[in-house]
Amino acid sequence: MAAKRAVRGATLNTGSARFNLPTREEDGDWLDDRETLDGAPPRLRTTVTVETPRTIITRNQSPDIGFDRSINPYRGCEHGCIYCFARPTHAFHDLSPGLDFESKLFAKPIAADLLRAELSKPGYIPLPIAFGTNTDPYQPIESDWRITRACIEVLAETDHPLTITTKSDRVTRDLDLLAPMAAKGLVAVAMSITTLDPAIAMTLEPRAPAPARPLAAVKRLSEAGIPTYVSIAPVIPAITDHEIEHILEKAADGGARAAFFMPVRLPHEVAPLFRAWLDEHFPDRAGKVMATIRSMRGGRDNDPEFHSRFRGQGAFGDLLRTRFTIACRKYGLNIERISVRRDLFRPPRGPQGDLFG
Repeated sequence: MAAKRAVRGATLNTGSARFNLPTREEDGDWLDDRETLDGAPPRLRTTVTVETPRTIITRNQSPDIGFDRSINPYRGCEHGCIYCFARPTHAFHDLSPGLDFESKLFAKPIAADLLRAELSKPGYIPLPIAFGTNTDPYQPIESDWRITRACIEVLAETDHPLTITTKSDRVTRDLDLLAPMAAKGLVAVAMSITTLDPAIAMTLEPRAPAPARPLAAVKRLSEAGIPTYVSIAPVIPAITDHEIEHILEKAADGGARAAFFMPVRLPHEVAPLFRAWLDEHFPDRAGKVMATIRSMRGGRDNDPEFHSRFRGQGAFGDLLRTRFTIACRKYGLNIERISVRRDLFRPPRGPQGDLFG
């Protein structure tokens, strides 16, 4: 059954039962369609609120995550990926993990100043800072706010290592910063490619770049000397799992050096949003999709346990890993381990530059 066109990712805008938040009415995707039919461009109904945090580096101690610090220039994400595991974080703002998450965004314009201050602290120990671990650092509002770029400028100045995960080819606009850093071994980029089917992408991640564009970005990044991964995350059974080998082949053709994948995760409010999305766009296979997901998650919609949450259990989880491993071997991926250097770091210059340094 063909997927229906979507203007936003979520079909619901309910509050969070975990925090006793109220249900919110949808503000109407039909408005986009109506204005298009009237010959006018759709209204941009996304709003951005300025956030002024006290720190910008987030620390984590999760035993199954390969980094201990990250930067998220934005909260919420206009890409609207229905499966996004970050959606529940919007409930902390008394907002819905549904449509609010993808239309009511937060930006942190002082991020670069905060980063400079944190890197200047005595005894700071440099380890790779990960961008794109929660919401996409190159979502559409980055074109105007340029917060991600400002942070990278600080990291480039100080020779600080970083990694980036994104769905957007907008990352290539920062090649002037990233390529020189890559020449020093300071950066690696993971392009997230979930599907190569435009019809599926149109509902699965409706405001993310079309699949051909992140593939083209893999090629541009690789040609610029930047070590590039491809992230197939998530893999959705009966909807995108048949594409694993094709994505890896195309990624390798574009110069990707490594890849990883993750079965779909449905924590907290993501599960009912995902179910509603299935009922709307893939009613013919909704039951099969959820049954297969539960078979990989110990009979639940989601497995929150460390280590197993990223792998998937059971026969289907084993099959995905086997297919992925065989395809990577066939296309020459994951032969070498990509790492970034942390021995070149120097603290930021103060207001007087190097005069007294």
